[in-house]
Amino acid sequence: MSKPPPPRHRLRLLSANIQAGSSTRRYSDYATRSWSHVLPAGNKRGALDTIARLAGEHDIVGLNESDPGSLRSGFTNQTHYLAQRGGFDYWSHQPNRRVGAVASSANGLLSKLEPIEVSDHTLPGRITGRGVLLARFGDGDEGLTVAVAHLSLGRQSRASQLAFIAELLHDHPHAVLMGDFNCPVDSPEMQRLFRETRLQLPACVVPTFPSWRPQRAIDHILASDGLVCAEAIALPAALSDHLALSMELHIPDEALRRG
Repeated sequence: MSKPPPPRHRLRLLSANIQAGSSTRRYSDYATRSWSHVLPAGNKRGALDTIARLAGEHDIVGLNESDPGSLRSGFTNQTHYLAQRGGFDYWSHQPNRRVGAVASSANGLLSKLEPIEVSDHTLPGRITGRGVLLARFGDGDEGLTVAVAHLSLGRQSRASQLAFIAELLHDHPHAVLMGDFNCPVDSPEMQRLFRETRLQLPACVVPTFPSWRPQRAIDHILASDGLVCAEAIALPAALSDHLALSMELHIPDEALRRG
């Protein structure tokens, strides 16, 4: 008689490049609305409230391009704001890029579960300003590890960044990597990640960019082979140029157990 499967915990995850609350609805907006990337004008607060409602339907959220509190956000830490508005008790952010004195960008983590440890790491690359935020849930070697990253536009830099992340995650049996990869999962530079960690290719790819006519699947939630994934779906993240990616995971109870 076969043994019943181990009990599992259901978690809803969301990965969202929020473009600091700015609006982009067509390629020409990158030029005609470039002011919104350096000035606090525009309805950024309204956009954040919309994102908070979406985020609040999830248990763990990874954010890219969340402003940590510069001129363009009205000196609002957007990750903290989303945590408060979305009902998250735990949040962390990793400022990693600054545009002069007027704009800044960060990776962010929102969680309804208490992490036992959060750390951030600077990613290598030809141009500095990329990082990965790492959170651990559950005690011991079987605990859940969630990483949030925003990779470079250049393939050579992405390759070195993915090699770095592979080293971080190679001995984690229950791992999730989410974020804006700026490349599809079948890109050559992604192969080392799948070869040296237990992260798996997704069963299906979901186009997320550009948000107004999604054609490229460059935002991903990758999970290790010890986790069971439900189908991912793309959802609007207010008026960002990326759609957000939502996924349901079924995680062994032991991965979230605390001593």
